[in-house]
Amino acid sequence: MQVDNLDEVLKDVLHQQVREESFCLEGLEERIATEMAGRLPKAGPFDLFKRLLAPTHGARLAQLAVITATAAIFLVVGIFLGDRLPQFHPLPGSPGTETAAGRGESEVLFVMPAPGAHSVTVVGNFNDWEATPLSDENGDGIWTASIPLPPGRYEYAFVVDGRWWGQDPLADEYVRSFGEYNSVRYVGQVGDGA
Repeated sequence: MQVDNLDEVLKDVLHQQVREESFCLEGLEERIATEMAGRLPKAGPFDLFKRLLAPTHGARLAQLAVITATAAIFLVVGIFLGDRLPQFHPLPGSPGTETAAGRGESEVLFVMPAPGAHSVTVVGNFNDWEATPLSDENGDGIWTASIPLPPGRYEYAFVVDGRWWGQDPLADEYVRSFGEYNSVRYVGQVGDGA
């Protein structure tokens, strides 16, 4: 046999084997799909719970919409009821309300260390959440204001260069309101931070 002839013979033999075995390729895709489907894990009792914890993109948007709507409702109700809820204000002349000055008020010192700040104010239920400026007369970064207040419980926060700062280290306690912290100071009572 010659080399040229050997190539032709090999080629013919390979073509004939492919034609003889080509029937095996028929339906191969369906056989593979059927076999793979049999290997997939079956849905268990916790699959729905897993899908709730890791929902699709659309479900996440729906959850976010519900949370946003709920927050908006609470915000509107809070604003609506904020002015209508009773606040603690002792009656003038009640025992323990008079100071040496006879006015029933104590000077409460508010102190906020804020080096480099341009403006610091205090807001609270004692000033209807309107800004009362603090001053830094000697430029050392310690801002102060002395505000006369009658005995009671007061929620407040500092605003430093327009940013809310609700955790005063000198506060008697902290409360969380609308996602932000407010400081609480008791004046003329146990726990007086003045």
